[in-house]
Amino acid sequence: MRRFSVLALLAVGAASPPAADVIIRGGTIYSGADASAVVGDVEIAGDRIVYVGPTRGTMARQVVDAKGKIVAPGFIDAHTHPDSYIRSDDAGVRLNLPWLAQGVSTIVIGVDGYGTPDVGADARKLEASGIGTNVVPFVGFGAVRQRVLGKADRAPTAAELGEEKRLVAKGMCEGAYGLSAGLFYPPQSFAKTDEVAAVAAEAGKRGGMYDSHQRDESNYSIGLIASTKEAIEIGRKAGAPVHFAHLKALGVDLHGKAPDLIRTIADARASGVDVTADQYPWLASGSSVDASLVPGWAVDGGYKAMIARFDDPAAMAKIRGEMRENLRRRGGAESLLLIAQGQPWTGRTLTQMAATWKLDPIDAAIRILRVPNKAGTDPAGAAVASFNMAGGDVDLIMKQPWVVTSSDGSNGHPRQYATFPKLYQDYVRKRPVITMGEFIRRSTGRTADMYRIKDRGYLKAGAFADVVVFDPEGYAPHADYIRPREPSVGVTALFVNGNLALKDGATTGVAAGRALLRPKPAGCQ
Repeated sequence: MRRFSVLALLAVGAASPPAADVIIRGGTIYSGADASAVVGDVEIAGDRIVYVGPTRGTMARQVVDAKGKIVAPGFIDAHTHPDSYIRSDDAGVRLNLPWLAQGVSTIVIGVDGYGTPDVGADARKLEASGIGTNVVPFVGFGAVRQRVLGKADRAPTAAELGEEKRLVAKGMCEGAYGLSAGLFYPPQSFAKTDEVAAVAAEAGKRGGMYDSHQRDESNYSIGLIASTKEAIEIGRKAGAPVHFAHLKALGVDLHGKAPDLIRTIADARASGVDVTADQYPWLASGSSVDASLVPGWAVDGGYKAMIARFDDPAAMAKIRGEMRENLRRRGGAESLLLIAQGQPWTGRTLTQMAATWKLDPIDAAIRILRVPNKAGTDPAGAAVASFNMAGGDVDLIMKQPWVVTSSDGSNGHPRQYATFPKLYQDYVRKRPVITMGEFIRRSTGRTADMYRIKDRGYLKAGAFADVVVFDPEGYAPHADYIRPREPSVGVTALFVNGNLALKDGATTGVAAGRALLRPKPAGCQ
């Protein structure tokens, strides 16, 4: 490449070259669209991209040499649980290294029904504290229902339903992208379909989506296909696009059922319902001993009520029988890896702990659940990685054009630190289930389109300057199930809103993230 100084250009009477704050030069550019990669430059001025194309002699204060590297929009993680980072008291932790090191610039929060209806206040608090990644908020059905009904297993009164709807409308008017629900989890699981649809309609009428951790990803209650149809029906009644969180066929009884699952969604799409999904590239889901094994009725009223039932011999006999069947569904005690940090059982399977304690696996699980956290509101160390998915099902779901990438990143599971590079290494390089272009597309522009995130997910003039540069040979995960908190490697640079947030795998100390609130819908005051 020929280089000319400014003085040389002036000497020959050339016009002044254009200027930018940053030039990412000479990389292989994937724009986030369905388009072939090109070699060229990305120019940034302020928080926006001003040019993408062949090198044109632009002058800049900062030049990133991207020759031999991949340049793409900053990745968008469609489903995350980042509270221990973005809400930490430590400013360095709030930079959100687990996601930055993967090349992620934007994360979707408030998922599985846990998003606060106080969206505006929460967004202001996050931005004022300084966060490293952009956040896309949802208001959560669980948070709303619990604020109105507590943990009760009953239908709301007309007045209570009205209050649930008011809280969702409030969250939408303050910038939420839709309503998220986790109908698998008590007390959300106590809600009937019509209640959820009525509440979701407050999101639908304001242009939001219904994001669903569906009621049953296996055969715990109504079954995977019936649960999928329920979520679609909720979206249809609510007038909202339906998005399935971490789509999967979970448990030994469901292995090989991905074609039926995909057909159900494809039929709904063909009928005119806007249905999409996200997926993580792991064969083990992240859960807890109680969510995996204890029947829903036994946790009605919360943790203390569950322990009281454990102490009731008649109730415990019934609980133990249902736990044994749930353990079979999960693939047995060997399939549950205990991943809560700082516990005697950390990094061991339920089988191993049962042998250590000379207990039946169900009794070992109950022993773990009896250890409360400091507040006495939950078990202290119940997190598990549950190896319950078939590789062929994961592959088939991954190939669908309406599926995007998510980590479901939560504490203790390596997906929090390693999802995007694992997807790249295992499903692009080692075993080409998807192409490089598809990997980029489903991690950037397609996600932005599904969630309707304005001016993100693409490398084009006028878009916000969220840009990742990574080494196609060195981009790789380091976290695993035993060491889940090892940052990924291979990201040369990550810009968030035009600011260099990560350089050679290390944070720069710049908290460049923003709360990306939706414009106020019509009808909001």
